[in-house]
Amino acid sequence: MTARIVPMGEAALLVQWSFDEATKGAPLTLMTALEHHPPVGLVDLVPAIDTLLVCFDPLATDYTEVTTHVQRLIAHPQSHALPTGREMTIPVHYGGDAGPDLNSIAEQVGLSPADVIAIHTATEQRVLMIGFAPGYPYLGWLPPVLHLPRRATPRIAVPAGSVAIAAGMTGIYPAVLPGGWHLIGRTEVRLFDPTTDPPCLLQPGDQVRFVAV
Repeated sequence: MTARIVPMGEAALLVQWSFDEATKGAPLTLMTALEHHPPVGLVDLVPAIDTLLVCFDPLATDYTEVTTHVQRLIAHPQSHALPTGREMTIPVHYGGDAGPDLNSIAEQVGLSPADVIAIHTATEQRVLMIGFAPGYPYLGWLPPVLHLPRRATPRIAVPAGSVAIAAGMTGIYPAVLPGGWHLIGRTEVRLFDPTTDPPCLLQPGDQVRFVAV
């Protein structure tokens, strides 16, 4: 596992991988390793699709020390693995008004809508990151047949709970938001509640299976 490490101010560094390494789970793998073997002064870890932001206390350590620690873990990938994560089930109403893009997706990839649903529900997906909006999960990875670019024209308002796919991933809109992903269904599960701890239902590393209802 190879990675590029760059400073992000005085209290963080960013670890970045190639897309191929990222799809194998490199950011979450290193996150797990750092959780089990934290450097002095570690404050927070923020995974993204192909990066991991490592935040540290500059009064307790420095960039060089944390970088050396991170490089040591990267050099010994056999010492850590992907996070186990929680196993979560998300019920989804596929198609119709809930998933207005399902039929067009099926036509694009040469499958029936039922086949698209079957593939999506049969694929266990891991939460890669939370981003874009509070509670919005990026889940991957879908089989190649469902790897589609974003819509040419984004929607101004996507309903809360909408389940969408693009770029080989699944996203779930936690609120009414603009969006350019293909809508295949909708869930009634609440993804973000600021009154709970943690406020986000899904966390990086969780394993999610979608169920048609």
